[in-house]
Amino acid sequence: MKGGGTRNRRRRYWSVALLSGLAMAALLGGPLGVLGGITTAVGVAVALGRLETREERERRMRMVADLPIAIGLLAACLRGGLSWDEAVEAVCDAVGGPLGAELRAVAARVRLGADPAAAWLALAQEPELAPLARTVARAVDSGAALAPALTRLAADRRAAARAAAAARARAVGVRAVAPLGLCFLPAFILLGVAPAVAGIAQTLLLPF
Repeated sequence: MKGGGTRNRRRRYWSVALLSGLAMAALLGGPLGVLGGITTAVGVAVALGRLETREERERRMRMVADLPIAIGLLAACLRGGLSWDEAVEAVCDAVGGPLGAELRAVAARVRLGADPAAAWLALAQEPELAPLARTVARAVDSGAALAPALTRLAADRRAAARAAAAARARAVGVRAVAPLGLCFLPAFILLGVAPAVAGIAQTLLLPF
Protein backbone atom coordinates (compact mmCIF):
# COMPACT_ATOMS: atom_id res chain seq x y z
CA MET A 1 0.00 0.00 0.00
CA LYS A 2 1.02 3.61 -0.32
CA GLY A 3 3.43 4.69 2.34
CA GLY A 4 4.09 7.60 4.62
CA GLY A 5 5.17 9.84 1.74
CA THR A 6 1.61 10.04 0.48
CA ARG A 7 0.27 10.78 3.97
CA ASN A 8 2.84 13.54 4.47
CA ARG A 9 1.94 15.08 1.12
CA ARG A 10 -1.75 15.03 2.00
CA ARG A 11 -1.01 16.79 5.26
CA ARG A 12 0.88 19.46 3.34
CA TYR A 13 -2.04 19.82 0.94
CA TRP A 14 -4.47 20.32 3.82
CA SER A 15 -2.13 22.85 5.41
CA VAL A 16 -2.02 24.85 2.17
CA ALA A 17 -5.81 24.61 1.86
CA LEU A 18 -6.32 25.79 5.45
CA LEU A 19 -3.95 28.74 5.01
CA SER A 20 -5.70 29.68 1.75
CA GLY A 21 -9.06 29.61 3.49
CA LEU A 22 -7.81 31.74 6.37
CA ALA A 23 -6.31 34.26 3.95
CA MET A 24 -9.59 34.51 2.04
CA ALA A 25 -11.56 34.90 5.28
CA ALA A 26 -9.24 37.68 6.44
CA LEU A 27 -9.44 39.40 3.07
CA LEU A 28 -13.23 39.44 2.87
CA GLY A 29 -14.04 39.73 6.57
CA GLY A 30 -17.36 39.15 8.30
CA PRO A 31 -19.85 36.39 7.47
CA LEU A 32 -18.89 36.61 3.80
CA GLY A 33 -15.29 36.00 4.79
CA VAL A 34 -16.24 32.86 6.72
CA LEU A 35 -18.17 31.51 3.76
CA GLY A 36 -15.44 32.47 1.32
CA GLY A 37 -12.76 30.96 3.54
CA ILE A 38 -14.54 27.63 3.83
CA THR A 39 -15.24 27.53 0.10
CA THR A 40 -11.63 28.37 -0.72
CA ALA A 41 -10.20 25.81 1.67
CA VAL A 42 -12.39 23.02 0.32
CA GLY A 43 -11.72 24.01 -3.29
CA VAL A 44 -7.95 24.14 -2.81
CA ALA A 45 -7.96 20.81 -0.95
CA VAL A 46 -9.92 19.11 -3.72
CA ALA A 47 -7.71 20.58 -6.43
CA LEU A 48 -4.48 19.60 -4.68
CA GLY A 49 -5.83 16.14 -3.91
CA ARG A 50 -6.21 15.50 -7.61
CA LEU A 51 -2.57 16.30 -8.31
CA GLU A 52 -0.39 13.34 -9.12
CA THR A 53 3.38 13.27 -8.74
CA ARG A 54 5.59 11.84 -11.45
CA GLU A 55 6.40 8.84 -9.24
CA GLU A 56 2.71 8.15 -8.60
CA ARG A 57 1.91 8.42 -12.31
CA GLU A 58 4.72 6.02 -13.22
CA ARG A 59 3.62 3.63 -10.48
CA ARG A 60 0.02 3.70 -11.65
CA MET A 61 0.95 3.21 -15.30
CA ARG A 62 3.24 0.30 -14.39
CA MET A 63 0.44 -1.39 -12.45
CA VAL A 64 -2.06 -0.85 -15.26
CA ALA A 65 0.39 -2.36 -17.75
CA ASP A 66 1.26 -5.34 -15.52
CA LEU A 67 -2.26 -6.13 -14.31
CA PRO A 68 -3.55 -8.12 -17.35
CA ILE A 69 -0.33 -10.15 -17.38
CA ALA A 70 -0.53 -10.87 -13.66
CA ILE A 71 -4.19 -11.90 -13.80
CA GLY A 72 -3.53 -14.18 -16.77
CA LEU A 73 -0.59 -15.76 -14.95
CA LEU A 74 -2.70 -16.29 -11.82
CA ALA A 75 -5.34 -18.10 -13.88
CA ALA A 76 -2.69 -20.21 -15.62
CA CYS A 77 -1.08 -21.18 -12.31
CA LEU A 78 -4.44 -22.23 -10.87
CA ARG A 79 -5.26 -24.27 -13.96
CA GLY A 80 -1.83 -25.86 -13.66
CA GLY A 81 -2.66 -27.18 -10.20
CA LEU A 82 -1.00 -24.65 -7.90
CA SER A 83 -2.80 -23.49 -4.79
CA TRP A 84 -3.91 -19.88 -4.58
CA ASP A 85 -1.07 -18.96 -2.20
CA GLU A 86 1.48 -20.63 -4.45
CA ALA A 87 0.03 -18.91 -7.51
CA VAL A 88 0.19 -15.48 -5.86
CA GLU A 89 3.78 -16.04 -4.78
CA ALA A 90 4.82 -17.18 -8.25
CA VAL A 91 3.14 -14.21 -9.93
CA CYS A 92 4.68 -11.75 -7.48
CA ASP A 93 8.12 -13.11 -8.35
CA ALA A 94 7.38 -12.99 -12.08
CA VAL A 95 5.78 -9.55 -12.26
CA GLY A 96 7.66 -7.67 -9.54
CA GLY A 97 7.28 -3.90 -9.40
CA PRO A 98 4.51 -2.11 -7.49
CA LEU A 99 1.87 -4.67 -8.46
CA GLY A 100 3.96 -7.55 -7.16
CA ALA A 101 4.53 -5.66 -3.92
CA GLU A 102 0.79 -5.00 -3.48
CA LEU A 103 -0.15 -8.63 -4.08
CA ARG A 104 2.61 -9.90 -1.81
CA ALA A 105 1.49 -7.58 1.00
CA VAL A 106 -2.07 -8.91 0.83
CA ALA A 107 -0.88 -12.52 0.77
CA ALA A 108 1.30 -11.84 3.82
CA ARG A 109 -1.64 -10.41 5.77
CA VAL A 110 -3.71 -13.47 4.95
CA ARG A 111 -0.92 -15.78 6.15
CA LEU A 112 -0.83 -13.81 9.42
CA GLY A 113 -4.51 -14.55 10.01
CA ALA A 114 -6.42 -11.74 8.31
CA ASP A 115 -9.78 -12.58 6.79
CA PRO A 116 -8.97 -13.49 3.14
CA ALA A 117 -12.01 -11.82 1.58
CA ALA A 118 -11.52 -8.62 3.59
CA ALA A 119 -7.78 -8.56 2.91
CA TRP A 120 -8.22 -8.88 -0.84
CA LEU A 121 -11.11 -6.44 -0.90
CA ALA A 122 -8.90 -3.85 0.83
CA LEU A 123 -6.80 -3.92 -2.35
CA ALA A 124 -9.67 -2.06 -4.03
CA GLN A 125 -8.34 1.11 -2.39
CA GLU A 126 -6.05 1.15 -5.42
CA PRO A 127 -8.53 2.01 -8.22
CA GLU A 128 -6.45 0.14 -10.80
CA LEU A 129 -6.61 -3.05 -8.72
CA ALA A 130 -10.29 -2.82 -7.73
CA PRO A 131 -11.53 -5.32 -10.39
CA LEU A 132 -9.04 -7.96 -9.25
CA ALA A 133 -9.79 -7.28 -5.58
CA ARG A 134 -13.55 -7.68 -6.04
CA THR A 135 -13.17 -10.80 -8.17
CA VAL A 136 -10.96 -12.56 -5.64
CA ALA A 137 -13.08 -11.46 -2.66
CA ARG A 138 -16.27 -12.74 -4.30
CA ALA A 139 -14.67 -16.10 -5.09
CA VAL A 140 -13.32 -16.44 -1.55
CA ASP A 141 -16.75 -15.67 -0.09
CA SER A 142 -18.69 -17.96 -2.40
CA GLY A 143 -16.13 -20.73 -2.79
CA ALA A 144 -16.38 -20.48 -6.60
CA ALA A 145 -13.47 -21.49 -8.81
CA LEU A 146 -11.17 -18.56 -9.42
CA ALA A 147 -9.47 -19.59 -12.65
CA PRO A 148 -12.46 -19.00 -15.00
CA ALA A 149 -13.26 -15.65 -13.40
CA LEU A 150 -9.62 -14.57 -13.63
CA THR A 151 -9.44 -15.65 -17.27
CA ARG A 152 -12.44 -13.43 -18.11
CA LEU A 153 -11.01 -10.57 -16.05
CA ALA A 154 -7.66 -10.80 -17.83
CA ALA A 155 -9.42 -10.49 -21.19
CA ASP A 156 -11.39 -7.48 -19.93
CA ARG A 157 -8.24 -5.78 -18.64
CA ARG A 158 -6.42 -6.38 -21.93
CA ALA A 159 -9.32 -4.82 -23.82
CA ALA A 160 -9.34 -1.85 -21.42
CA ALA A 161 -5.59 -1.42 -21.84
CA ARG A 162 -5.92 -1.41 -25.63
CA ALA A 163 -8.73 1.17 -25.46
CA ALA A 164 -6.66 3.37 -23.13
CA ALA A 165 -3.66 3.12 -25.45
CA ALA A 166 -5.81 4.12 -28.43
CA ALA A 167 -7.20 7.09 -26.50
CA ARG A 168 -3.67 8.22 -25.58
CA ALA A 169 -2.61 7.91 -29.22
CA ARG A 170 -5.54 10.08 -30.32
CA ALA A 171 -4.70 12.66 -27.67
CA VAL A 172 -1.09 12.75 -28.85
CA GLY A 173 -2.32 13.33 -32.41
CA VAL A 174 -4.46 16.27 -31.31
CA ARG A 175 -1.59 17.79 -29.34
CA ALA A 176 0.73 17.35 -32.33
CA VAL A 177 -1.67 19.17 -34.68
CA ALA A 178 -2.06 22.20 -32.39
CA PRO A 179 1.46 23.65 -32.98
CA LEU A 180 1.00 23.12 -36.72
CA GLY A 181 -2.22 25.11 -36.58
CA LEU A 182 -0.42 27.92 -34.77
CA CYS A 183 2.20 27.96 -37.53
CA PHE A 184 -0.50 28.49 -40.17
CA LEU A 185 -2.42 31.05 -38.10
CA PRO A 186 -0.38 34.12 -39.20
CA ALA A 187 -0.74 33.16 -42.86
CA PHE A 188 -4.47 32.64 -42.41
CA ILE A 189 -4.82 36.08 -40.83
CA LEU A 190 -2.68 37.71 -43.51
CA LEU A 191 -4.33 36.06 -46.51
CA GLY A 192 -7.86 35.56 -45.27
CA VAL A 193 -8.82 37.91 -42.48
CA ALA A 194 -6.75 41.00 -43.33
CA PRO A 195 -8.12 41.48 -46.89
CA ALA A 196 -11.68 41.09 -45.64
CA VAL A 197 -11.13 43.67 -42.88
CA ALA A 198 -9.45 46.02 -45.35
CA GLY A 199 -12.37 45.68 -47.77
CA ILE A 200 -14.92 46.44 -45.07
CA ALA A 201 -12.92 49.42 -43.86
CA GLN A 202 -12.60 50.77 -47.40
CA THR A 203 -16.33 50.45 -47.95
CA LEU A 204 -17.08 52.28 -44.72
CA LEU A 205 -14.61 55.08 -45.42
CA LEU A 206 -15.61 55.79 -49.03
CA PRO A 207 -17.79 58.88 -49.41
CA PHE A 208 -21.37 58.25 -50.45
